[in-house]
Amino acid sequence: MGLIAMSERDLQRIEVLSKVIAGRMTLVSAAHVLGLSTRQVRRLLERIGAGGAASIRHQAIGRPSNNRICDGVRDYA
Repeated sequence: MGLIAMSERDLQRIEVLSKVIAGRMTLVSAAHVLGLSTRQVRRLLERIGAGGAASIRHQAIGRPSNNRICDGVRDYA
């Protein structure tokens, strides 16, 4: 498998979630450290279980914004 670019936030999430999986940190304390709700931490743990650590990366990386201005309008302005 190739290299996957991740942000510092994603790397911190993987580190904290791996502590939860290993049993060295509770779900509540992980939610507090990450600034998320316990429900969101459970959702991230399910994503790691299904797709591995690479699934934590933001899904919209490399895609154009949904809120971008059309080329024609931008050129006209």
